[in-house]
Amino acid sequence: MALSVNAAARQGWGSMTYDVVVLGAGAAGLMCAAEASRRGRRVVVLERNEAPGKKILISGGGRCNFTNLGAGPGNYYSQNPDFCRSALAAYPPERFIALVESYGIAYHEKKLGQLFCDGSAQQIVDMLLRECAAGGVDVRLGCQVGAVSRRDGFAVETSQGVFESDSLVVATGGLSIPKLGATGLGYSIAKRFGLRRVETRPGLVPLTVDAESQPFFAALSGVAVEAKVACGRCAFVENVLVTHRGLSGPAILQVSNCWREGDALAIDLAPHADMGAVLAAAAGQSRELVTVLAEHLPRRFAQAWCAAFAPSRPMQRYQAHELERIAERLHRWELRPAGTAGYGKAEVTLGGVDTRDLQSKTMEAREMPGLYFIGEVVDVTGWLGGYNFQWAWASGAAAGRHA
Repeated sequence: MALSVNAAARQGWGSMTYDVVVLGAGAAGLMCAAEASRRGRRVVVLERNEAPGKKILISGGGRCNFTNLGAGPGNYYSQNPDFCRSALAAYPPERFIALVESYGIAYHEKKLGQLFCDGSAQQIVDMLLRECAAGGVDVRLGCQVGAVSRRDGFAVETSQGVFESDSLVVATGGLSIPKLGATGLGYSIAKRFGLRRVETRPGLVPLTVDAESQPFFAALSGVAVEAKVACGRCAFVENVLVTHRGLSGPAILQVSNCWREGDALAIDLAPHADMGAVLAAAAGQSRELVTVLAEHLPRRFAQAWCAAFAPSRPMQRYQAHELERIAERLHRWELRPAGTAGYGKAEVTLGGVDTRDLQSKTMEAREMPGLYFIGEVVDVTGWLGGYNFQWAWASGAAAGRHA
């Protein structure tokens, strides 16, 4: 798709005036720009990368898990859990699904309300760009942002000149996946204008183990187990993937949003079975413990687990109280991770611009009229499974309706 970029590059840059300047051509920024342009606003989107929507393109294995049918306030983390209510209510999943359908994009529900494109994530990016093009949005790629100041309006100094506007929308994302261009620019702008920031940390991220435990996990790298993983009041039943460095997979990524250094995980390796009853039923048999466990766990995992925690022998050689202890441990394997895999492997950033300093219906800064923050840069983080894209669409639409 042809974009309105680089035309002025050949003529030299000066000062350019728009109604709305949007920083970031990701999910939230493009949605905001399209929405604002429908109101007749003159909008420019400034993107430091040479292509828009890079995070959209890699999401969902390249098919973009673009929303979740069940997205609601209870699926988000924030110091103010109610902040996201207004935006999500005004732009629920059905609104974005209708937009997707209007472009003839085929999609399917994979599981748990997660919607994916049948084809490519590029379809979502193209759809957003077409929405922007319909409203005359000027999308500037390869545009590095420097100083941001406020005079009568806002002035953004960039590698392509100075952009002035009445409204400035910060949609620069968080710190996750720096190889896609993530920076702390949005937080710097918030600080520049006196907004507070909630501590940021990697979210939806694999967890690592200490050096002593690492050989156990490295030997099982690639093995997946369906389990219930709990940390505090958070608990999810999904796959757990063993890695060379520790644990990943949907259940671990979900729980990582709740995990803090020093916390222990309680892992139920058989969430759909009563292992006490299973082992009791097999008591007295000549079969080995590992053979019984392999009926409920991947054999490689059962073998390694037995080697580490309950040496396998014929079931008839166990006392009843021994089998009870083994069952208890299978249902509550306690693991204390050493840390996370960091922002490089994190899908999102927890924390961000403090919602106390933003209007929930518009995303506008309370003490700085015309300044908006949307998407991942804000202290609102969703579960794994399309929830963060839904926040991007909802917060972007909220700002776009008012900027």
